[in-house]
Amino acid sequence: MTTNEVSRMDKNILIGCTGSVATIKIPLLLESLEKEFSDSNFKIHISLIVTDKSKHFFKTADIPPTVKLYSDEDEWTSWKDRGDPVIHIDLSKWADLMIIAPLGANSLAKISQGMCDNLLTCTVRAWPMEKPLLFCPAMNTKMWHHPITAQQVSTLKSWGYIEVACISKQLMCGDTGLGAMAEVSTIVQSVKEHIRME
Repeated sequence: MTTNEVSRMDKNILIGCTGSVATIKIPLLLESLEKEFSDSNFKIHISLIVTDKSKHFFKTADIPPTVKLYSDEDEWTSWKDRGDPVIHIDLSKWADLMIIAPLGANSLAKISQGMCDNLLTCTVRAWPMEKPLLFCPAMNTKMWHHPITAQQVSTLKSWGYIEVACISKQLMCGDTGLGAMAEVSTIVQSVKEHIRME
């Protein structure tokens, strides 16, 4: 196999995380993805978009050095004039698959309404519909059971986005019920199932 053939088989995975306490699992998700694909016949490259609120739940030092980290600040500092990079467009072209883990209630509401007021939501708005986009809802069980949540999830699914369903467990606040982000192992398996190998 030639070098060019190997590079064509490489896969680019874009992860977005929002201001949910489930963001504490992002270092484990990154580590698990890299481990899962380490013995594959192709290499994965991961980039991570974080919202400003999600930064509250993880330490930058816990992000593997192989992962490129993007935030709103990068979007605005990279563009100064015509011809400069537009990160949300570049990332939407670069990635073969996008996964939003976790997708909190606020960002779910924004995306379902087409809002794009930060790097993550702009990237989703620019995402090519023919490429897989997975989303992992995560919120308090009371928020999950609000009638608007089902409508918003249904909207995303109607566009062809793939839900990695939340689970029932004791949440960080002490409540028990649906709303917890899917287990990391489930998310990794879903990525494996939906990443396109053609």
